[in-house]
Amino acid sequence: MAQGNNKKSLVKKIRKGDKGFPIATVAFYGANNHIATKVVCAIISHEGAEPDPIHKWFSSSDLRKSEQILGEVLCFIDKNEVKTVNMIEEIIGCPHEERIDYPEGDFCPKCSYWKNRDRFSGEMLH
Repeated sequence: MAQGNNKKSLVKKIRKGDKGFPIATVAFYGANNHIATKVVCAIISHEGAEPDPIHKWFSSSDLRKSEQILGEVLCFIDKNEVKTVNMIEEIIGCPHEERIDYPEGDFCPKCSYWKNRDRFSGEMLH
């Protein structure tokens, strides 16, 4: 991960822990577990609420290392007056979306790395 000012500011917000709602979740996605080409930040306003708003950023380079994009994520978080920030630094799946980029229940035809793989542990499923 980049270690610029925006990365440090984001980590600082995460380290504050649970301060209540609204909560921001930040997740990274990529065709494999090496380059995050998509980052999604979702705001949850209160317990039981659906995430809204949601903002997505895309790039061909690793977004975890982009000070510009991390700055935009921080602005989105601040604009929505978030009190708690949660983030998984690892890439947790394919950047394509089920029902949008490929049929529900199928695997993404563009990201074979994730086929039959647990997106959190990275281990192959049986």
